[in-house]
Amino acid sequence: MSDSDPNFVVYSIGANGPVFPDEKLPSLPPIPHGSVVVIEGRREPAWRYSMALNRLHGSAAFAVAIFDIQLGAVVVKSHNPAYHEGQVFDFQLPA
Repeated sequence: MSDSDPNFVVYSIGANGPVFPDEKLPSLPPIPHGSVVVIEGRREPAWRYSMALNRLHGSAAFAVAIFDIQLGAVVVKSHNPAYHEGQVFDFQLPA
């Protein structure tokens, strides 16, 4: 894996209906060491993304990004100097 071509892991936090703060997040997917985890969830509230980011703290990921349909994957947290907050990857969700 090179810094310009990271291994992306998608963490989908979407729910099928209204979601409340006491509703548990889905289990984390397998996260290989050095991956960039992309959190995605259509129309999910901001606090749910924050909960997912908190859950990923201490994982094997080098960085965590949020999926933005217009931009791609936007890095919001990094534990590796190869990635920085605000960095954007040209990324599309798998079909």
